Amino acid sequence: MNWKTFFLGAAVGMISGYMTKEILCQNTNVTPEKVLGAVKKQFKQNGPISGSWIHMTSEPYEKNLITYNVYKGGISQNHQGLNEQFEFIADAKTGALLEVTPFSNEPSL
Repeated sequence: MNWKTFFLGAAVGMISGYMTKEILCQNTNVTPEKVLGAVKKQFKQNGPISGSWIHMTSEPYEKNLITYNVYKGGISQNHQGLNEQFEFIADAKTGALLEVTPFSNEPSL
């Protein structure tokens, strides 16, 4: 066996493996569980969390003329004896929070 051929084949294999990994990482989303964990970690800084949920499938969302692929979810938090609820929208590609809004179950008049 020729050593030059062996090293050339090994180098091509390593480079193609690295390039494949980079391409796959660019096209994959953060798991919804990781996004929910990160959101819970942020909210825990302001008090205990009593409940949380997240949609397991991503969906398109437009904000400031930019279309994102997002996960939507919610958090319930006890704050000074009151149960506060929030809905959030997080980027599915990076996991970054795009929007957090307080949620009210009170009927509007």
